Amino acid sequence: MAFTFKQFHIDDMNCGMAVGTDSVVLGAWAQLTTAKTVLDIGAGSGLLSLMAAQRSQAQITAVELDASAAHACQHNFGNSPWVNRLTLVNSSIQEFCQQVEYQGKFEHIICNPPYFEQGTQAIQSQRAMARHTDSLSFTALLDAIHVCLAPQGNASLILPMQSMARFNDCLALSQLSLIEITHLISVVGKSANRVLCVLAHKTQPEMAPKSSDIIIRELSGQYTQTMVQLIQDFYLKY
Repeated sequence: MAFTFKQFHIDDMNCGMAVGTDSVVLGAWAQLTTAKTVLDIGAGSGLLSLMAAQRSQAQITAVELDASAAHACQHNFGNSPWVNRLTLVNSSIQEFCQQVEYQGKFEHIICNPPYFEQGTQAIQSQRAMARHTDSLSFTALLDAIHVCLAPQGNASLILPMQSMARFNDCLALSQLSLIEITHLISVVGKSANRVLCVLAHKTQPEMAPKSSDIIIRELSGQYTQTMVQLIQDFYLKY
């Protein structure tokens, strides 16, 4: 499925990793505008990397394991205005992190990780890989972030609320701290179903994370003003 934004175009070329609201919100919300180096873990068809390129002057490295998704990602990079600042690596993040030149390099890391730890696998195998932790556990993800994140860098993730207990258990055993959390609420009056997280290297003493909420839609179905402000640089009709 193809999707056209104001400054770039995404074609997933049937790789099973189409544009979704989670990634759009994460890409618009992440505090990466001053970063000189950005890492996109599990880049899929390249949406987060392209949003980061639009919002910053950073050199962006996208890591994607699946070959068909990597092909779509490279296609989308090549058709964007920022091709000279975008690099794709077709690899697992675990192998990527073993390369010394990437260790401690990235001022911001962004990731919409595979998150359904249990449940029925999607029919399409690439979609299943993208939406389950079989290929990238939370522990492996946190280890990769720790290795690749610059000393004063931050990492931005989006997760479903039902995965937060497991994620926090893994986080407690890692070398990272949660410094900011934003609860993403689909409609006014509902409970949060997604969580935006900012991680940093663990320091002593640890501080309680900053907390906030974002509501996506009014009861009428229209986007809230907060959501419009987030996505207006990207969506064509805003």
